[in-house]
Amino acid sequence: MKRNSNWSILLKGLLKENPVFVLILGTCPTLATTTTVDGAFGMGIAALAVLVCSNILISLLRKVIPDSVRIPCYIVVIAGFVTIVQMIVQAFLPGLYVKLGVYLPLITVNCIILGRAEMFAGKNSVGKSALDGLGMGLGFTVALLAMSTIREVFGAASFAGIAIPFMENYKIEFLVKAPGGMLVYGCLIALVYVITKGRAPLKKSFSCAGCPNAANCQTGACEAAAEAEIEKGDA
Repeated sequence: MKRNSNWSILLKGLLKENPVFVLILGTCPTLATTTTVDGAFGMGIAALAVLVCSNILISLLRKVIPDSVRIPCYIVVIAGFVTIVQMIVQAFLPGLYVKLGVYLPLITVNCIILGRAEMFAGKNSVGKSALDGLGMGLGFTVALLAMSTIREVFGAASFAGIAIPFMENYKIEFLVKAPGGMLVYGCLIALVYVITKGRAPLKKSFSCAGCPNAANCQTGACEAAAEAEIEKGDA
């Protein structure tokens, strides 16, 4: 049973709870770095490394970090690992470093990483947190590769910078632009929904109960606003 549980934690990020196509997280780097396959792969591996390392450390410290300051502590941990990854990429892969640009340091505020820290690593053991980070990181990388392959092959007639001569006269340059990225993104979300037959988790409530900061909120303004919108829609 335990082995099956570990496998489910690892595999859920690939499809059933894919952070890009199901949970709809990390949209900004997803659209920005998927114009080329090598850029998308680099971003995916960088995010995966930060996810695994930050999940492990946050899980180790989960009983030490005060609940009232957990989010700032998580961000500090994540920022530390992002800085390490950024320095390694800059030193050994300068071309990739230039290609990713500002999106590499912005991994610090990637909602996938902070979300897993809050929802999983802060509540589970080190082993499970490592598997969760690995699974979500792989899911993120696979999603980026799927998008970038479609956009680069059909939009630029190349793959990882290698020209595809017979595609040159048939390329759709629209796909490597922002609107084309949104089109591919939407189509892949729909495809994943069909493959999972709608069994992937969907957010059904936007009240304060689903907010990571709900415990620290004193006003209830968000919940009141959400209820007002629902009543308005029903009317």
